[in-house]
Amino acid sequence: MQDKQTIGFIGTGMLGAPMVENLLADGFQLRIYNRDKGKCASLISAGALAVEQPWEVAEPAGLVFSCVSDDPALEAVVGPEAELAQRLGSGGVHVSMSTILPRTATRLARQQNDFNGYYVAAPVMGRPDAVRARKQTYFVAGRPEGKARAVPVLERLGLRVYDFGEEPAQANVAKLGANFLIAAAIESMAEAATFVSKNGGDPNIMMDALTQTIFACPVYQNYGRQILEGKFSPPLFKLPLGLKDVRLIKTTAAEATVPMRFGEVLESRFLSAMAHGRSEQDWTAIAAEVRAEAGLE
Repeated sequence: MQDKQTIGFIGTGMLGAPMVENLLADGFQLRIYNRDKGKCASLISAGALAVEQPWEVAEPAGLVFSCVSDDPALEAVVGPEAELAQRLGSGGVHVSMSTILPRTATRLARQQNDFNGYYVAAPVMGRPDAVRARKQTYFVAGRPEGKARAVPVLERLGLRVYDFGEEPAQANVAKLGANFLIAAAIESMAEAATFVSKNGGDPNIMMDALTQTIFACPVYQNYGRQILEGKFSPPLFKLPLGLKDVRLIKTTAAEATVPMRFGEVLESRFLSAMAHGRSEQDWTAIAAEVRAEAGLE
């Protein structure tokens, strides 16, 4: 790998921006695009070149990373006429870090193949603070030739890369499964803490005990602390994105004939939180809904 190779990067939001910053720090040249041009200003100052259209980040046979919020946003940046795939052309690689429907990944991979290029799914596992510290992981899937170019960069950016094979959809299936577990953990922690509080106990002691023993892992430690502190702003992962992911899970589960009853609970909880004006808060704000339902402030 050449230290000064130019990389295209689409999406400089809460996850994309720290990845771009770290790539610049590693000596890469970056062409970047974001729908909100204001989110590019600090990155331009750090040495990135901003372009007007998303596919303009690509060089022929180049390497492009995208990190956008949802399926429609990804559809928009690849272009209505597959402009990104066309510009990358033969040998080009598009690495999609977004959490999307597996079937969307399959279709975009076929589109990239039509131009003799490679589509690699690499959804991110990690919050913005973890990404900035290079402690995120990636679930990766795609053809070996594409992964051979994508994985070395991902390994520099994060802590670890997990390979889910040659079908890009499989990385997105795994990411949805992981997000389901996280959302379920947030709901269950909120319910347990509320249960203890309503019965006159101290949920802080309970959570401290559990997160140092049987649940000694970042999800329970970090989210448990947020739930107990009631600190839902500024958000590290906005609540509507949590609802989006739950709906992607439900859609994919229905297509595979997999009953996921707790998915119904989570969707209802996220909808309730949004109805009560929590759209700009972190997805852990569903804990406030649990407390309110139990008659607590």
